[in-house]
Amino acid sequence: MKDYTDIIIAPVITEKAATKAEANVYTFKVAKAANKIEIKKAIENAFGVHVVKVNTLNTKPKAKRVGRYTGETKTYKKAYITVADGEKIEL
Repeated sequence: MKDYTDIIIAPVITEKAATKAEANVYTFKVAKAANKIEIKKAIENAFGVHVVKVNTLNTKPKAKRVGRYTGETKTYKKAYITVADGEKIEL
């Protein structure tokens, strides 16, 4: 995983993520195999900010039903990125 495009999949855009963004905490979907150090370097290279802290979690599948068919949502790794004061990430 050399390139940051292999690590950062997409930003998470929800109401919770928007309120956290006001406090300099941004949320991204990242590759499952990426560790915190790789995520930090990828965010710094992609957006040109200084990352203070990285918290990660693996989402669990949720049961969904469409008619008589049941299934589960996909799982992914989510990263909460805290950037230095005075810096922003434009999504």
